[in-house]
Amino acid sequence: MKLKQTLVSVTVVVLGMLVSGVVLAQSNPSAGTWKLNTEKSKFSPGPAPKSLTLTLEAQDNGVKASSQGTAPDGSPTTWSYTANYDGKSNPISGTGPSGADTIALKRINPDTTKSTFKKAGKVVRTSRLVVSKDGKVMTITAKGTGSDGQPVSDVLVFDKQ
Repeated sequence: MKLKQTLVSVTVVVLGMLVSGVVLAQSNPSAGTWKLNTEKSKFSPGPAPKSLTLTLEAQDNGVKASSQGTAPDGSPTTWSYTANYDGKSNPISGTGPSGADTIALKRINPDTTKSTFKKAGKVVRTSRLVVSKDGKVMTITAKGTGSDGQPVSDVLVFDKQ
């Protein structure tokens, strides 16, 4: 009888963990793998990257993100971070957009996140990530300063894979 109760308890705990993981993933529509649609995206001043893939994983009260792509000149780009949606700066591994070394995230609503990128403590880029209602398209609208000091205004459109 004790063995049966223990098995039932363990099953309930495991099912609870699985359900909470599913709920967490469902509550973060940006979770998944996203590929840049260069035809629908706009880069000012440009040029656009040749390719860009973002992978976002829901984690507790935040996200684990990684970016891999090919720059306009053909060189590889890679950066990543893990951050909560608490507005606090978190380190970026690799070189982030506009040369950023930290990122801070704020969740506006389940479909919208605001990001602030900094380099050496100075804001170099802000962005707003919005996932479409059907969950198939993610749009990131970004403004800031490029690594050359010039203004940057980009609209990146990603398709869910």
